[in-house]
Amino acid sequence: MLLIPCPVCGERPEDEFGFGGDATVQPPVTDSASGQAEVDIDGFADYLYLRENPKGRHTELWVHRYGCRRWLVVERDTVTHELYSSRLAAGEGGE
Repeated sequence: MLLIPCPVCGERPEDEFGFGGDATVQPPVTDSASGQAEVDIDGFADYLYLRENPKGRHTELWVHRYGCRRWLVVERDTVTHELYSSRLAAGEGGE
């Protein structure tokens, strides 16, 4: 069983968490005439539905749904499941 180190609750079993996907994917944005960023509609469907399936070291989002309910950024190896780091996600006091 995968044990995920929660910065708030300590090391907890994987079944307490929910997988939130790739933490490195950013929504497509373009600069508007007003100088504010706007979502690139043409690339938004790709952003939502097309994902790589990486092999090896990867950064992912996990939510501690049966614990503190905070979002974590976890770096792990997708082949061996070795965990390298775990921190609170942005907006949760982590970045």
